[in-house]
Amino acid sequence: MHTDGEKSVRQLAVDLLSRASVHQRYIVGIAGPPAAGKSTLAAELVDALNADDPGLAAVAPMDGFHLTSSVLASAGALHRKGEPDTFDVAGFVTRLKELRDTPLGGRVPWPTFDRVLKDPTPAGTVFTSQRIAVVEGNYLLLDQPGWREVRGLLDTVWYLDATDAVIEPRLRQRHSTDGKSADATENKIARSDLANARLIARSRSRADLRLRERNGSYLIEELH
Repeated sequence: MHTDGEKSVRQLAVDLLSRASVHQRYIVGIAGPPAAGKSTLAAELVDALNADDPGLAAVAPMDGFHLTSSVLASAGALHRKGEPDTFDVAGFVTRLKELRDTPLGGRVPWPTFDRVLKDPTPAGTVFTSQRIAVVEGNYLLLDQPGWREVRGLLDTVWYLDATDAVIEPRLRQRHSTDGKSADATENKIARSDLANARLIARSRSRADLRLRERNGSYLIEELH
């Protein structure tokens, strides 16, 4: 492992573009704890990739594979939403394989997550000719049954690290925006979010790069 310096999102995009093929889709994963900034990085990365070549890249969020609130409620698991077993991991793996195997130009619908409805939206985005897919989510590196297969379907994976001091205020804001009370928010953070963060951190050695955001740029460590 060695430090590879500090890079802007634009520089990260240039690095990715140098690896991508013109003939098949290149899939990059961004993993990390909840509220580390994965969605922000993924969106900014796609914007940078598309700036000079519109339609080159798109985000494929893992959150689209949440089990629905009704399914979780019927199982008595709604309060644990966001934990590994509250996702349709089999569906996620199947769609990742489709994203990898479908020739460029073919249609691959991808579900997204509606934060207002708090449920997935089927075919929220559709991949066709995009040569780069940015898959972001908590559990891309998880070494557990079902999830274990995900790592091999990604060409490279970045682990976006963040301290508790960074993620806790973001989680409080997120849960407050979702309408949770102060007590419910603290309970969710202590019993679920931080426990998930510890679980996710144990998987980071399976990543290719470890990133840490600093003033809009990212400190980079190569792990392999």
